[in-house]
Amino acid sequence: MSKIKSILVSQPVPADLEKSPYGDIIKKHGVNIEFIKFFKIEGVSVREFRDEKVYINEHTAIIFNSKHAVDHFFSIAKDVRVEIPETMKYFCMSESVAFYLQKYVQFRKRKIFFSENDVSQLMDLIKKHKTERFLLPCSDNHSKELPDMLEAAKINYSEAILYRTVPIEMKELVDISKFDMLVFFSPQGIRSLYHNWPDYQQGETVIGTFGTTTTLAATEAGLKVNLSAPSPVTPSMTMAIDAYLTKCQKKS
Repeated sequence: MSKIKSILVSQPVPADLEKSPYGDIIKKHGVNIEFIKFFKIEGVSVREFRDEKVYINEHTAIIFNSKHAVDHFFSIAKDVRVEIPETMKYFCMSESVAFYLQKYVQFRKRKIFFSENDVSQLMDLIKKHKTERFLLPCSDNHSKELPDMLEAAKINYSEAILYRTVPIEMKELVDISKFDMLVFFSPQGIRSLYHNWPDYQQGETVIGTFGTTTTLAATEAGLKVNLSAPSPVTPSMTMAIDAYLTKCQKKS
């Protein structure tokens, strides 16, 4: 197991790196960590949205599975001059998404519902309101888990693709070969890796992934995943990196 000296994390740099768990890793293991976003999120145009033939005011409830979905929903509603009625109900994947919604609507318990970041729990809330007509704002490559559950429960819903993930052009700016470890947090990060370096060969580079869909995307791309999170032992990516580096030091 070769010594890890340089790590690329495919996320923006933390607001206070020194006080973050990454800062602790840098101090503890003497590694260099660089933070580079691998993709950006862009909203669809008004024309693209109209081509989908999805009409916001034909729906009585919105399902939000991320803050991006919230932002892009209200942005497109404004662009197409749709007034969101006060009677609209909102079903959010997590409490943080529900509170983020306050940027746009007044928080009222009777119309904002949220789960504890659990799709099954969110579905239980939706099933209690089966008479609503739901709108699911999503990205161009969203997970099919929630739509499949909505279909199975015979929920009246529509999907609206409101934003897309676009790889950031990095080939001229980043020397990918100088990193001993690459850390990914989404399938889009894996796709961006091969968009920028189509002939990328892993070699001895260590690959870290967060989440089952990211791990699957990595293995399907032919990468060997060396460390992953969450797990019972390492619930966060930083804990997984720390454990891996500690194991490396013991073996060297």
